[in-house]
Amino acid sequence: MAKGYWIARVDIRDPEGYKDYVATARPAFERFGANFLARGGAHEAVEGPGRARNVVIEFPSLQAARDCYNSPEYQAARAIRQKYADGEIVLVEGS
Repeated sequence: MAKGYWIARVDIRDPEGYKDYVATARPAFERFGANFLARGGAHEAVEGPGRARNVVIEFPSLQAARDCYNSPEYQAARAIRQKYADGEIVLVEGS
C-alpha cells in the first residue's frame, strides 16, 4: 500500500502561541501513525516563495493522512495554528 504524506510550509507569527498547537496536535499524530521525516531545519528555496518552516510527515496511507487532518483532535489544533501561523498543507500519496 502506498504511504501518505503531509507537506506543510509555515511562517510562525507567534512562537510561544505555536507551542499550544504542537501540544494539541500530538494526540492526532500519534493516533494516525505519523512519522516526521522533516520538521523545520535548514532549507533552501530554489523556486518560488519559501516559508520559514517546512515539515514532511509520513503516514501509513493517504487515507490515514486524510483521517488525521479531518480528525476532531487535529481540527482543534488547526484552529490554534491558524491564530499563530500562516501556511499551507498538502496531502500527497507516495511510495
